[in-house]
Parts: sequence; C-alpha cells; structure tokens
Amino acid sequence: MSSTSALRELQRELETKANDLSKLQKDIAKNHQVRKKYTIQLGENELVLKELDLLNDDANVYKLIGPVLVKQDLAEANANVRKRIEYISAELKRLDSALQDLEEKQNSKRDAILKLQQRIQSLQAGKAKA
Repeated sequence: MSSTSALRELQRELETKANDLSKLQKDIAKNHQVRKKYTIQLGENELVLKELDLLNDDANVYKLIGPVLVKQDLAEANANVRKRIEYISAELKRLDSALQDLEEKQNSKRDAILKLQQRIQSLQAGKAKA
C-alpha cells in the first residue's frame, strides 16, 4: 500500500471519528438542556411542597386541570408533589449517569482523533522527506 493511499485512508477514518465526536457533543448538549429543564421543575416542586407544608390541615387546595381549578385534598396534593419530586430526582440521576457515559465516550474519541492526527502528520513528514 502506497503512502498516499494510506494517508487517504487515515484521513477518511479521521473524518468519520470527527463526525462521531460531533454527534456525541450534540448528545451532551441535548442532555444538558433536558437536565436544566428537570432542575427547574425540581425547584418549582420543592417550592410548592414548602408552601403546602405551611398550610393548615383544613385549608382549601386547588389543582389546575386544563382551564379549570379543581378542589383537591391537602394530603393528596402533598403526596402528588412528593411523587413528582421523587420522579424528577430519579430522572436527574439517570441523566447524570448518561452524561458521564457520554463524556467518557467523548474523551476516548478525542484521544483516538489525536492519535490519528499524529499518524497522519508522521506519514506526511515521512513523505516530505522522500
């Protein structure tokens, strides 16, 4: 195999790995976006829970369902908000582990790209000497 065809093959491989890296970076950005949304929801729900804890047991609580406010039991409202907080926290943990996995993949892709670039440079340097 001539050095020119080897060089072309390495450049194709480099392009493929760069595209993979770009896709991983987009997935990481998407993960951050979703994580931000869940973090905001978690904060809102924790605030609602604090407000519910301040109420007396006989207080009226209403839930917005579509355009209508529906009366809801305080204990039921508390339970619903706690379940929502539990769910959002679980989703955040899942997103964190997915993010960690994506970042590890990203780092390995970067290392592979660097090695390929070094091989290409050494091939080009060897070709220049010839």
